Amino acid sequence: MSRASLDKQPHEVAAMFDDVAERYDVTNDVLSLGQDRRWRRAVVQAVDAKPGDRVLDLAAGTGTSAVPFVFEGAAAIACDFSVGMLRVGKRHRPRLPFVAGDATMLPFADASFDAVTISFGLRNVADPGLGLAEMLRVTKSGGRLVVCEFSRPTYPPFRRVYVEYLMKALPTVARRVSSNPESYVYLAESIQAWPDQSVLATQLERTGWRDVEWRNLTVGIVALHRAVR
Repeated sequence: MSRASLDKQPHEVAAMFDDVAERYDVTNDVLSLGQDRRWRRAVVQAVDAKPGDRVLDLAAGTGTSAVPFVFEGAAAIACDFSVGMLRVGKRHRPRLPFVAGDATMLPFADASFDAVTISFGLRNVADPGLGLAEMLRVTKSGGRLVVCEFSRPTYPPFRRVYVEYLMKALPTVARRVSSNPESYVYLAESIQAWPDQSVLATQLERTGWRDVEWRNLTVGIVALHRAVR
C-alpha cells in the first residue's frame, strides 16, 4: 500500500488514489458521516450549469461528482490523473467521458469550458497556483470556477474536536473501511497543512480570477470558493 508525502509528488499521489479506487466512494461516505453528499449538491448549485454548457470536473475520481452536471443537461468531462480511479469510473459510468490529465498540465485547449470545478483535489496538487492558472486558461471569458476543499472550522471549540477526529479517529475508522488506511493519514495531514478560506481566496485573485467569494459548509470544515474568468 502507498501513501503520498506532503510534497505531493504526482506519481505518489496518483498511486495512492489507485490503491483506494475500488472503495473510494463508500469510504468517503462513511468518513464524512454522509456530509459528502451535501457538499456535492452545494457544488452543483454553485456551478449552476445550463443545458449545453461544457463543464470540466477535475480530480473527478470515479465520476460521482460529474454525473449531476449531465443531469442538468451539460456536457461534462471527468478528468483525473489516477488511472485506477478512471478504470473504476468507466466500469460504473460507461457513458460519462473520462480523460486522464494532470491539473498542472491540462490536456485541453484554451477557453474550452463554460465552467471548471474541482472538489477535494486542489489540496493534492503539487503546485496549486499552477493548477489554478491552468484552470483559468481552459475557461472561457466570463466562465466560472468552483473549488470545494477542506478548510478551517470557524468555531474554536469545534475546531479542537475536529482536529482530534482528523488525527486520531479518522485513521482508526479508515483501517476498518478502506483498502489503504495509510492514505487517510495523508488526508488528515494534508488538511491540517492546507491554507484557510481567506488565504485560498487571495491565491485565486493573484492567479487572475475575478469576483472571488466563498461560503462555509458544515461550519467551515469545507469551504466553497467561486470565481469568474
